Amino acid sequence: MQYWLMKSEPDEVSIDDVMASKDQTTPWFGVRNYQARNFMRDQMQVGDGVLFYHSSCPEPGIAGLAEIVSAPYPDASQFDAKGKYYDPKATQEQPRWISIDVKGTQKTRLLPLAEMRTIPALEDMVVLKKGSRLSITPVTPAQWKAVVKLLKA
Repeated sequence: MQYWLMKSEPDEVSIDDVMASKDQTTPWFGVRNYQARNFMRDQMQVGDGVLFYHSSCPEPGIAGLAEIVSAPYPDASQFDAKGKYYDPKATQEQPRWISIDVKGTQKTRLLPLAEMRTIPALEDMVVLKKGSRLSITPVTPAQWKAVVKLLKA
């Protein structure tokens, strides 16, 4: 089992949206970074744990827990010529971008980025590194345990 931190802007898809959706499941779409795409395509597996992170908002941080519940599949938003995630180079025969389904398992208290920076067990977390902007990053088992413990405290 692997663990991931996945960022979403709450005005696009929040933990509340996921928890209110059918089966508490939503497609993770709109990823337009090759490294993040490759994590989804090549490494994520059904059952992997997810730290659901709210980004680009007044108080960014981890807002809930989730899990991967599907294999990767082509992101439909790349084919919508009127959508903001449209990619004219993507074709049905050769899609460039991937979606994966994520199921919310628990909305938690917000663990703000500022608080995360004070936790020694998280000091090497990719999201805390200067200049880190990836929307999907791996999380070590030790980091996962530390975050879950903080969220349940």
